[in-house]
Amino acid sequence: MSSQIIPVEPFDYVVFGGTGDLAERKLLPALYHRQLAGQLSEPTRIIGASRTPMTDEEYRKFAQNALKEHLKPEEYDEASVANFCARIFYVPVDAKSNDGWDKLKALLDSGKELVRAFYLAVSPAIFGDIADKIRDFKLITKSTRIVVEKPIGRDLASAEALNDTIGRVFKEEQIFRIDHYLGKETVQNLMALRFANALYEPLWNSAHIDHVQITVAESVGLEGRVTYYDKAGALRDMVQNHMLQLLCLVAMEAPHSMDAEAVRDEKLKVLRSLKPITSANVEKFTVRGQYKAGASAGGPVKGYTEELEAASDTETFVAIKTEIDNWRWAGVPFYLRTGKRLATRVSEIVIAFKPIPHSIFDDAAGRIEANKLVIRLQPDEGVKQWLMIKDPGPGGMRLRHVSLDMSFAQAFDARNADAYERLLMDVIRSNQTLFMRRDEVEAAWKWVDPILKGWEDIGQRAQGYTAGTWGPSQAIALIERDGRTWHEND
Repeated sequence: MSSQIIPVEPFDYVVFGGTGDLAERKLLPALYHRQLAGQLSEPTRIIGASRTPMTDEEYRKFAQNALKEHLKPEEYDEASVANFCARIFYVPVDAKSNDGWDKLKALLDSGKELVRAFYLAVSPAIFGDIADKIRDFKLITKSTRIVVEKPIGRDLASAEALNDTIGRVFKEEQIFRIDHYLGKETVQNLMALRFANALYEPLWNSAHIDHVQITVAESVGLEGRVTYYDKAGALRDMVQNHMLQLLCLVAMEAPHSMDAEAVRDEKLKVLRSLKPITSANVEKFTVRGQYKAGASAGGPVKGYTEELEAASDTETFVAIKTEIDNWRWAGVPFYLRTGKRLATRVSEIVIAFKPIPHSIFDDAAGRIEANKLVIRLQPDEGVKQWLMIKDPGPGGMRLRHVSLDMSFAQAFDARNADAYERLLMDVIRSNQTLFMRRDEVEAAWKWVDPILKGWEDIGQRAQGYTAGTWGPSQAIALIERDGRTWHEND
């Protein structure tokens, strides 16, 4: 089974921070793949913009090198890369001055009829400067959009200020706050599983679900993000955006349609229904951790402060127990955990159903495990439904816990598109379903801010854990004191 590719309107994509890491690793390869798939229409252009002095030809060489480094060998085709680079241009601009903006305006004016998207792959500190220049040089057309990367602030006050800054120039419907996790195939399949099948939705409530686990584990350390990460920490970096968005998709009510506003309205209700965690209960419901020296698949690794080369209490691991205070989810705990230098790289959602009320089988049949639905976001995207079955063969009734597997790579005759590919094209289509609305961002900070303040108020320290493990022992205790365990099956 192969997917149908629908071309988008011709566009100009202006990437501020065009020589940066995100453009090199993700944006240029994503746009190249969309060209290979036949989704780009003529006369689409990709325009890099940054302070670095560079000609069009030099930037095309930069793009060619980026593709050669970040594509698989079989994906790199000389003729296709040459065609792709022919649509690439570059303008040196300075966000803090007027340098280069006239040249950018002249280039864009030659394609006034095209959809125009500005991607801010730069520090949030200059979002406002760039937005003001875009306005001052009259670069906004009726089909203009702006894409902003996280972090959207570091707390509620700064998020509101950042949203105000961008909102003074662009209308809300023109602003695309990107969270690449929402572009993953399995994340969207979560909605398909729930709302396109009669099997799950009747069971998707506190009467049948015992608890939910959401894990986003990384095996890497700082990976060149030292300055940003030590100021942010795991709660700001992962929980406030990625993990709360996943929680919303698991827990939201059925929207009346797949209309962007309908979906985002339901996600907002979930965020507003999260039980608060404050100084009074933060120690009970949260765990902070920081990795120490240990080992990974590649051998011995340094601890966080050794990599940082400074003392720090910044958390590289967070585990949280929370609940949603509404009719559907009353009494169902949601366990979240994320961290760096953990045992393996995996992102998954586990829906743990309640155990059967009574077993008709004797002890010789073996232990009956509760059913689980495991939605794997990365790597090896897919869905597993864990069930109890009879072990084949004679000799009496013996029960086994096995999974029904659906691997996307095996089920569909198509490459699994990177999340950025889908999201970049959704911007051009002006489809905001997978992007965060302003009130969503601010509602998430309203829940996260009291946790940060609670840690500060009670002096909750980051607990050490050995690199290559599943985090501090306190995180295991967080779930095991409720009689549950973290899911760590393949």
